[in-house]
Amino acid sequence: MNNNMVTFQKIGLMAKHTHPEIHSTLENLYSLLAPLISECYIEESLAPYLPTQKLSSQLTNFIVIPLEEMPQHIDLCIVIGGDGSFLKAARLMANHAIPILGINRGRLGFLTDFSPKDLDTELLPVLKGAYKQESRFLLQAELIRNQQVISSSLALNDVVLYSGDIARLLEFEVSIDGHFMSRQRSDGLITATPTGSTAYALSGGGPILHPELEAIVLVPMHPLTLSSRPIVLSSNAQIELHLIHNDLIHPKLSFDGQVIFTLEPDDKILIKKYPTDITLIHPKNYDYYHTLRTKLGWNWSSAR
Repeated sequence: MNNNMVTFQKIGLMAKHTHPEIHSTLENLYSLLAPLISECYIEESLAPYLPTQKLSSQLTNFIVIPLEEMPQHIDLCIVIGGDGSFLKAARLMANHAIPILGINRGRLGFLTDFSPKDLDTELLPVLKGAYKQESRFLLQAELIRNQQVISSSLALNDVVLYSGDIARLLEFEVSIDGHFMSRQRSDGLITATPTGSTAYALSGGGPILHPELEAIVLVPMHPLTLSSRPIVLSSNAQIELHLIHNDLIHPKLSFDGQVIFTLEPDDKILIKKYPTDITLIHPKNYDYYHTLRTKLGWNWSSAR
């Protein structure tokens, strides 16, 4: 093992173990990593799906670990799956300054831009220091009930307030930096980062924000009035949502579509930029506009 060759020596692996194609990618990845790195950590839910004896012989320091303990031990997190798996990793690594790299085994894959078929040509250069890195900010939201913070979480893509019931409008007030902005009746509101502007917010009619922008977009979901439009705010904006009393609706608050809180009438939600960014690792030839063209089907526009 030549430890002087690689930039990252302690790598953690995360994946959605139920995906049928991930197992072969994991095995190929281990074969690639074994001669290069000193330690490899894998979340314990993946252990039953790996050919442990073979991999242990390749990599002595093969360590199965609870997922929540992984950030304490690694200097790079590799995620195998789709954007959903990547979003989970981002929330986990946010406080630990651990860069994240995504191998795409999902569908769109805006965040997981390494190909499982090209690990030799794409991943090896990264391990040797040839890569692009990019900072992305997250949102933090607090749920306030009876003047007490009862829950909070992070989101890389979006914080979504939604009615939780079919065919029922939600009524709420929106304030920005302490200034009342509007009172809305709609299916809910998407609060998205530039990273999340190509996710749920895009399907709701919101704009695409370049990842380098320090901005947050608010996208109303099926508003009752046609004048209710998306608005782009400074990333330093403090956003407050106040639920108008309505016992007939049981609204929800979701973080990246994965962490979900149930709300009550008169609850308040405070949303702001999280102070710590995450770092994304891209291949050296990464091109954001190429990603947009391929993922969104902009086939009428050819690269020059």
